[in-house]
Amino acid sequence: MQYLRTYLKRYRFEIFFGQSSKLVEAILELWIPLIMADLIDIGIQNGDKSYIWSKGLLMLLVSAIGLCTTLVCQILASKASIRFGTELRSDLFAHINRLSHADVDKFGAASLITRVTADINQLQNALAMLIRLVVRAPFLAVGAIVMAMILDLRLSLIFLIVAPLTSLIIYVVMGKTIPFYRNLQKKLDQIAKVSAENLSGVRVVRAFSETEREKARFQTAVDEHAALSIRVSRLSALLNPLTSIVMNLGILAVLWLGGIQVNTGRLTPGVIVAFVNYMLMILMQIVIVANLVILFTRAAAAASRVGEVLGTEPSVVGPTDANAEPDETAPAAEFVSVSFAYHKGGGKALSDLNLTLHRGETLGVFGATGSGKSTLAALLLRFYDATSGEVKVFGHPVQNYAPEALRRQIGIVPQGARLFTGTVRENLQWGKPDATDEEIWQALETAQAAEFVRRLPLGLDHVVEERGGNFSGGQRQRLTIARALVGQPDILILDDASSALDFATDAALRQAIHKNTPKHTAVIYISQRVGAIRHADRILVLDEGRAVGLGTHDELYENCSVYREICHSQLSPEQLNS
Repeated sequence: MQYLRTYLKRYRFEIFFGQSSKLVEAILELWIPLIMADLIDIGIQNGDKSYIWSKGLLMLLVSAIGLCTTLVCQILASKASIRFGTELRSDLFAHINRLSHADVDKFGAASLITRVTADINQLQNALAMLIRLVVRAPFLAVGAIVMAMILDLRLSLIFLIVAPLTSLIIYVVMGKTIPFYRNLQKKLDQIAKVSAENLSGVRVVRAFSETEREKARFQTAVDEHAALSIRVSRLSALLNPLTSIVMNLGILAVLWLGGIQVNTGRLTPGVIVAFVNYMLMILMQIVIVANLVILFTRAAAAASRVGEVLGTEPSVVGPTDANAEPDETAPAAEFVSVSFAYHKGGGKALSDLNLTLHRGETLGVFGATGSGKSTLAALLLRFYDATSGEVKVFGHPVQNYAPEALRRQIGIVPQGARLFTGTVRENLQWGKPDATDEEIWQALETAQAAEFVRRLPLGLDHVVEERGGNFSGGQRQRLTIARALVGQPDILILDDASSALDFATDAALRQAIHKNTPKHTAVIYISQRVGAIRHADRILVLDEGRAVGLGTHDELYENCSVYREICHSQLSPEQLNS
């Protein structure tokens, strides 16, 4: 948790002056019982109204000064904690976006969301309490005992018995509850995970009438969190009654023994009132300290979880020296004996792949589900690094490019058509931030999307709702294709990009891409449909991660049994002969 020091150093002023203000307020609070004692013993007993008024006004002045110092502390604590939370949350989000796909997979999206939101809220609250109460509460508790000893040493022995006994109760209760708080954060992760899966897949859930099953699954996660929370709360609930019993017994002892001392004339009623006030002060501050222990325990767990993410170095990083410059004479992409596994010790998604993609070539990547088609694209974009072998783009290993520079050369249309909140224009400008409307419309024409975009009430300024929910599946897919085309990349990857399109639109799309993309652009079609790749210059056939065929449609139909079997399952005899 070393990273916290870096952030806290930025708020040294607020922490120092905030705690100093609270210390002043605590000193004034310790003074008030003494003023009250004098008011009772001198003013009230002697019937001296002017003395009563003077001491009353003094108490009012002390309280007003204490209120001002408290307000100063509250303002400083609020500013520091909110700015701290904002900076840490922004830095954590930026760091997550630097992590590779493998790094993100390790944590899980739901857990990362909880860390960015709930965990940082815990740290934000902890900083506010650090400024407001960490100095004040212990100072008041110890100060009350010292002031009581100054008033009467013998009677203050009650404090020296009550305070350790109360501390022992807090220690026992805290020792039982603290281990549970770490598990509570993990239970929150599970709730977030179930919620995210359900909300993102709500259409699938309803389509299969599995709403009740998902409700039960969510209820299980909530019940587990609630059960653990109740268990912790039951233990924590013992704290206030037990400490109150001890403190009330202490107050009773003060009143009883103090009353005897008052009768003998050794002590005055005002001193007894001051003793009772100090006893109550100790009770309140010890309970506050106990709650601070709970708060900082939860904050420590949150800090560890946030630090775990911040301490994870991205497994995919760019070169430390100058970025590689594409070689104009080299092939667009090369796979040299490439193998890849998503998990250590797990099965290989790709095995010993050798492939060269030439500039201006159209390559079809074909195979059954799970054959490694999308993995090939992920390695080319360096979402993951190959387990063995080498992936090259324009003559250089992908590791020699800065990730941003590499991905500017490659446009991809992923399997899941994902749009973002904003306008149509803003979504398409992801491919090229300074793209003109003319360039955007040209990309829309190629993607077969211009017609329906023109029909939108606001055209390019039409609002895209969350996840593109106000567009059909085919419309979303065509907009994502246009987004990739706007940047006019040197390598264009369409990963099952026409799955939501009808055959006529798919054919028109492929013809438009062939006609409108620059001649040097290499295009990779990834598909399970023979019709989508049969007209490619070459077709790579994958089977369980291995390349089992490479050639034209006719060559593969003659020589590759895997390709032939799939052709027979998808195409009619007339289509095969066409």
